[in-house]
Amino acid sequence: MKLHPTALISKTAIVGSNVEIGPYSVIGPQVKIGAGTRVMSHVVIDGHTTVGERCVIFPGACLGMPPQDKKFKGEVSFLQIGNDNTIREYATIHRGSAPGAKTVIGDKNFIMINCHIGHDCRLGDEITMVNGSVLGGHAAVEDGAVMGGYSGVHQYTRVGKLSMLGAFAKATMDVPPFSLCDGYPAQVCGINLVGLRRAGYSSSDLILLKKAIKTLFMSPFTLAHAAQKVKKELRSTREIQHLLEFVSASKRGIKRTARRLPDRQAVED
Repeated sequence: MKLHPTALISKTAIVGSNVEIGPYSVIGPQVKIGAGTRVMSHVVIDGHTTVGERCVIFPGACLGMPPQDKKFKGEVSFLQIGNDNTIREYATIHRGSAPGAKTVIGDKNFIMINCHIGHDCRLGDEITMVNGSVLGGHAAVEDGAVMGGYSGVHQYTRVGKLSMLGAFAKATMDVPPFSLCDGYPAQVCGINLVGLRRAGYSSSDLILLKKAIKTLFMSPFTLAHAAQKVKKELRSTREIQHLLEFVSASKRGIKRTARRLPDRQAVED
């Protein structure tokens, strides 16, 4: 371990092997830090917070702070952070807001400068939150999603797998998997072509997803009718099934737009 002499580390905190804690950082009494994690200077980690292995936490980050919820009365709640996460300067992540409640962050996420993850949020793996993006309480973000700079996600809203929310967008309704959403409020405007290609999807996969998203969110049909058309007319794949299940489970709804996909979203065989 490499612990700077100015760091304040509680005697009851559990610090794994090969952990580095930099100058003036503060580690609270219920904190657990996994092996190989690097905590830079002026970081505060408090509450019942678990940080996994090989994470890198940059200066000024605050993890495990009490939730910004007027109903919160100091109950024991938790923040659970997985392995191989990068948390940049001045990011804030709050713990759960009810007795025993958790905020959960998965693995290999990239949380950039000044991002905020509110209480009771659930994040999967390999998510990118660009500078200044924020998640309201109880939001959920699936694997591989990208939140553009200074975008905002309303409480209880879901952001789907491998979707992208544009910079400065305001998501008050669910962001579907594999989609590109933008605007104020955000609406579906295509597929996340770049993200899907980077994830290894083939041209045939992209064409199928483009047709599904166009039918579901950019056609004059009702959403229920559009879902039936997708089930009937398109080949059933794991991605199509996930997309339909996400739509079916939506409680906040999805902002649709009845227009053609932009030419820049065209996908060729």
